[in-house]
Amino acid sequence: METIVFDIGETLVRDDRYWASWADWLGVPRHTLSALVGAVTAQGLDNAEALRLLRPGIDIAAEYAAREVAGRGERLDETDLYNDVRPALTALRELGVRVVIAGNQTIRAGELLRDLDLPADFIATSGEWGCAKPSPDFFARVLGASQAPAQDTVYVGDHPMNDTFPAARAGLRTVHLRRGPWGHLWAADPQVRETADWVVDSLMDLPAIVNE
Repeated sequence: METIVFDIGETLVRDDRYWASWADWLGVPRHTLSALVGAVTAQGLDNAEALRLLRPGIDIAAEYAAREVAGRGERLDETDLYNDVRPALTALRELGVRVVIAGNQTIRAGELLRDLDLPADFIATSGEWGCAKPSPDFFARVLGASQAPAQDTVYVGDHPMNDTFPAARAGLRTVHLRRGPWGHLWAADPQVRETADWVVDSLMDLPAIVNE
């Protein structure tokens, strides 16, 4: 494999802060919103539907902008990263693997990720690309960033419908990460097991896979 591409939310970064900030902004208990996010995602819906359940008719883009103006907008720092992120990405680059980060996130999230100076060769978000997973257009952009053939590119993520399945359809090899609610929920799913080339518990498992 020449390139490994990483999803962002619940692969590299915890989603706790993101959803907690939305709950606080909307004035609802954090657990309520967290549970709704889990419920709608398990139903195969976009997680933004949780916000619409809480506030029918909500203009999410307008609320997002209002949060930024109020100084309560999107934030991301070192504490949001999972502990294995830096050592795993560093080890992969030392093995000569190109490291790409590309997931469904906002333009602002892309800026914040680059500010963290992660050991990655390229970072982009769906907001910056104007297309989002599971769209084939997103994975076409992934392959452009990979600078390697699909069969030599691996996509790592926690969500089968957004990561494993569409990446495999695009011809990439895939890793399902048992991390976060979706990673654990679907780790034993027969279709995930059949589709994913590997199922891992930690990003630190990846250097060994490269050396296989």
